[in-house]
Amino acid sequence: MKKTAVCDRDTNMRFSGGVIPAPAAEVVDGSEEDEYDFNQDIARSSFSDMLHDHDRNQKYYQGIRAAVARVKARGEPVIVLDIGTGTGLLSMMAVTAGADFCYAVEVFKPMAEAARCIVDKNGFANKIKIINKHSTEVTVGPDGDLQTKANVLLTELFDTELIGEGALPSYEHAHQNLMQTNCEAVPHRARVYAQVVQSELLWSWAHLQPVSVGSSRLLPYPAMTRCAGSHAVCDIQLGQVPLHSFTALSPRLTMFTVDFSKPVSSKPQTHCSRFVAQASGEAQVVLSWWDISMDPDDSIVCSMAPSWTYEDPSAAPWRDHWMQSVYFLSKQSRVNQGEDLFLSVSHDDYSLWYGLQSEGPVPRPSCSCLAHMVWNRPRFGELNDQKRTESYMRALREVVREDSVCLSVSDGSLLPLFAHLLGAKKVLSVESFRMSRQVIQQVLEANQLTECVELLEAHPEQLNKDDLQELQVSVLIGEPFFSSSLLPWHSLFFWYCRTALAEHLRADTVILPRAASLHMVAVEFENLWRIRAPCGSCEGFDVKAMDEMIQKSLNFCESHEAEPHSLWEYPCRALTSSTEVMSFNFTQCVPQKPLTSQGSLRFTRNGRCHAVVMWMDYHLTEDVTVSTGLNAPVGEQGQAQWSPHQKQAVFFLKETPADGSTHLSYTYTFEPSLRELHMDFSIRTAL
Repeated sequence: MKKTAVCDRDTNMRFSGGVIPAPAAEVVDGSEEDEYDFNQDIARSSFSDMLHDHDRNQKYYQGIRAAVARVKARGEPVIVLDIGTGTGLLSMMAVTAGADFCYAVEVFKPMAEAARCIVDKNGFANKIKIINKHSTEVTVGPDGDLQTKANVLLTELFDTELIGEGALPSYEHAHQNLMQTNCEAVPHRARVYAQVVQSELLWSWAHLQPVSVGSSRLLPYPAMTRCAGSHAVCDIQLGQVPLHSFTALSPRLTMFTVDFSKPVSSKPQTHCSRFVAQASGEAQVVLSWWDISMDPDDSIVCSMAPSWTYEDPSAAPWRDHWMQSVYFLSKQSRVNQGEDLFLSVSHDDYSLWYGLQSEGPVPRPSCSCLAHMVWNRPRFGELNDQKRTESYMRALREVVREDSVCLSVSDGSLLPLFAHLLGAKKVLSVESFRMSRQVIQQVLEANQLTECVELLEAHPEQLNKDDLQELQVSVLIGEPFFSSSLLPWHSLFFWYCRTALAEHLRADTVILPRAASLHMVAVEFENLWRIRAPCGSCEGFDVKAMDEMIQKSLNFCESHEAEPHSLWEYPCRALTSSTEVMSFNFTQCVPQKPLTSQGSLRFTRNGRCHAVVMWMDYHLTEDVTVSTGLNAPVGEQGQAQWSPHQKQAVFFLKETPADGSTHLSYTYTFEPSLRELHMDFSIRTAL
């Protein structure tokens, strides 16, 4: 990767970055690639977010002080075991609260090294021992890692699903091998909650719906309609899902509780909760979250409940390291108000799954139709978006004729089926990936279209005249969508495919989309800025070593670049106008010379600039455009509504005050031969 820099005497802040838009993997030396991925994990971790989570930190501190006091009241020395210590924050809290000694276990070596530095800088080196091991490898005894078993257990082993980071096996091993009987634990217990809802919006993320094309109707194939779907949890900021988009069919149910101060089992278990349906509807989705009590009396509770469960939603603490979960039932079931029902949850040692049943383990969902292995949940939502589909229909109607020979280049796309149903003479579709091809083949079979759309196995650059049956393509179509794309401009791969196919295109071949444009806007985030903001100190402890570790990783992997984020989950306010900064003409082949664009945007609203957001608009025809970014014009106060089906590109800046006297300068360079898009930004205040 390359990085360029803007240098200007009037520049107060300077930022730079580079990305590789081509989905095709490059050949990289294994050790360098591993080291890059390793540092990328650090650079894009949630360490900052956790340390900025004051609610979490404060309640852990309260729970730790109470646990230490209870052990001291028994006249015992306080020996603490902190599993997954991270920065060492909880261990330092324990020692400050009066613990005699703390063993802090951290398996991630760079984090363990940072913890040693942090512990030393805060003057706790003689009271805290950092152990760079997995907790299940820790030993006790004169020659062991622990001199004696501990009587206070501190952990932060939780994820959005509570148990997804292997919390249960770690607790099980700790109680069996590392902890004294009748030990104290912080947190003391956890509870998992669930609510059954009907939501066409959420259900559309898991199942393909019938699509109307003129007088025809495309149907999902039978295996897809019977499929239980993916077992993977859907973790989102549930507070951003509008209340009007779902109907609660059950009250909020407590599904199960785990007491961490007692022996814990990692064996598969099932828990059942009885409820009376509070409304009639189709049971489709289970919303789930958890909380942790830091003390036996449940007086110190840290909750992951979505904001709309609060009397004052603005009082809900924000965090991204723990969110809420959406589980899709294996099939939708009709329920009637007042009906007596049971919701069961089964779990292994890493994940949960739900079912409307009263007895026995819930069958674990497993995709049997391939579609859930090919299309992720945003892609299902995109394919089910009727407004978006209508845009493609309108564009295709403009260009498809009775004598059209259409070639489609996208992954797992329904566009070639639309082209046929709208009257094209011949339709071919490049489906390079086997499973994607199998899914589209089954859709064709279910709709009796196998003789109408021909799927080609070769990559676009490998197609020859025989593959195309000596036909000259008159309409080249693409969404464009490629499963390997992460950032919005990665789908410029379509442009390279169009170039590779040039010899098979007529002089008057219609290209759809005909062009793409890159757009940007500077924003102030309500909360997302926390995931990249340096901490310096946390709850009075110096944690600069963690900031330094992340900065070192940023410098190594050049992650001063755009990151993909689903901004519909993260409210922000536009501080500048949204602006087109670069265009790409698909009616021409990819140019040999770089494309450059530079300019300056004045801040039109006062605020604190956190980032530049970028997205692509695809101009299907002169009259039809599909956006991967803003769903509507920016509101008067700067409110931004983002497309929920794609991730936008976010380039984080150092937080900077902005007003009408401040400008954001930008430079973009697209290197066609390298398939790289470089970007640089500087925030300047007029002299």
